[in-house]
Amino acid sequence: MNFSMPVIKTKTKLTEELNKLSHKQDLGLVPTMGALHQGHASLIEKAVQQNPNVVVSIFVNPTQFNNKEDLDKYPKTLDSDIELISSISDKIIVFAPNVDEIYPDTVIPKNFDFEGLDKVMEGEFRDDHFNGVGTIVEELLNIVKPTRAYFGEKDFQQLRIIQKLTEIQNIPVEIIGCEIVREEHGLAMSSRNERLSKNIRQKAAFIYTTLKTAKVKFGMENAIAVKEWVIKEFKKVDDFELEYFDITDVETLTPVQNKIKNVKYRAFIAVYVEDVRLIDNIALN
Repeated sequence: MNFSMPVIKTKTKLTEELNKLSHKQDLGLVPTMGALHQGHASLIEKAVQQNPNVVVSIFVNPTQFNNKEDLDKYPKTLDSDIELISSISDKIIVFAPNVDEIYPDTVIPKNFDFEGLDKVMEGEFRDDHFNGVGTIVEELLNIVKPTRAYFGEKDFQQLRIIQKLTEIQNIPVEIIGCEIVREEHGLAMSSRNERLSKNIRQKAAFIYTTLKTAKVKFGMENAIAVKEWVIKEFKKVDDFELEYFDITDVETLTPVQNKIKNVKYRAFIAVYVEDVRLIDNIALN
């Protein structure tokens, strides 16, 4: 396929392209791992609205996979990804490096102190995952030097950790969280959804339905009662295995038991279905 937009493979070439831009003070970055869907499209559209220049990176980052099989199965769809990007704007710069370009010496993540944000939920079940995320995001921010970078709230814990990363590493960028985009029946959009059978993909709406009911219950009950209810609901269905459900303070991601006035809360969930791991979350107030 031939596209008019530049697809850049090296850091040197990317720097050259960025140096040609006018309005360098308004540069948006949308970091992705490819296999793009409408959730990614919404991030790119927001970046295009807010910045005259936009870079979309496509890089399947090995340091954030604690399961090699998961890494091997991750879909690589560069042609269709570029087609989606070009349908939004043909002015976007696509940065699609290979692993050796990003990790020329060794594919090992750096260690960060995220002040506990990485120790709960995803961090509890995915060793070193957020060090891997921090490593690639810091690298991309340092290469591109964007004014703004865009991340989806589906990975809300990751969003908070990236905000913390820019704070502790003193990286001058505005991190913008974008709302979760859902399939028609409510399942949060994810590249992993493509691995589900058609029937189960429809039934997976159960995850979001449960979150919405948990939100209502949290208005009347404490977090422990809501969590017990969610666990019972998942025991009633055969196809879904609940890995965790937590209600946390939005700022610290600390799991809570009782509500405190004027504190914002969010519910987080991870579920296995057909050997595919799905995550979702919902604002509670």
